[in-house]
Amino acid sequence: MKKLLMRSDCPISCTLDLLGDKWSLLIMRDLLFFEINSFGEFLLSDEKIARNILSDRLNDLTERGFVVKEVSPQNKSKFLYYPTEKAVDLVPILLQMAAWSEKHTPACRPKSKVPTFADRNGIAMDQLKMRMRKG
Repeated sequence: MKKLLMRSDCPISCTLDLLGDKWSLLIMRDLLFFEINSFGEFLLSDEKIARNILSDRLNDLTERGFVVKEVSPQNKSKFLYYPTEKAVDLVPILLQMAAWSEKHTPACRPKSKVPTFADRNGIAMDQLKMRMRKG
């Protein structure tokens, strides 16, 4: 496991050290909001993540306790990724980021996949918790 060095003890800085790159946040978006949980499905995102970056970020998110990697029951050569409690706890942060963008970057609104600020209470936390795995 890679040792994560924190730049400071500032909570915002620590969070960015854990999740500060766009790919990790987009993987969490797809996992949490759209129930995407296989490598192939993640590759289909509009942002066109490269295979090597996806592999690296999924490994990092697994090592850091945001996702659990399991063998698919239907295909033993395929892995599935599931959110942990740590990941589910990101939902309010991701929704606030989406709300901020909705307010300050209107050009993004028509393309947005993330629930709008008005719809954010519609996120079924109980359903997310049912998909959650122990990390």
